[in-house]
Amino acid sequence: MTIEEAQKKVDQWINTIGVRYFNELTNMAMLSEEVGEVARIIARRYGEQSEKESDKSANLGDEMADVLFVLICLANQTGVDLTQALEGNLAKKTNRDLDRHKNNEKLNIKKAGKP
Repeated sequence: MTIEEAQKKVDQWINTIGVRYFNELTNMAMLSEEVGEVARIIARRYGEQSEKESDKSANLGDEMADVLFVLICLANQTGVDLTQALEGNLAKKTNRDLDRHKNNEKLNIKKAGKP
């Protein structure tokens, strides 16, 4: 599925099953909640915090999909074409960072003297 198709599918779902979009502020709060759920899983599964028994069944992909769904909702209701936005963002990053990361001592393990 392309990003454009995802935006259309989410819009169709919202307008049939979801009845209508929540307002932008509500969706922003929901996006923050969903990102927090992703952060919780990553902090416990891949970070230094111990994972509670109740957290072990959490599905990281499903939580990431929740983030994407709400982000797409916000894009749809604010008129953002995410395909165009992502393409422009990648072009901006490419121009800005073409050599920056290659020349960053902290990212170059050999230069930093680490194994």
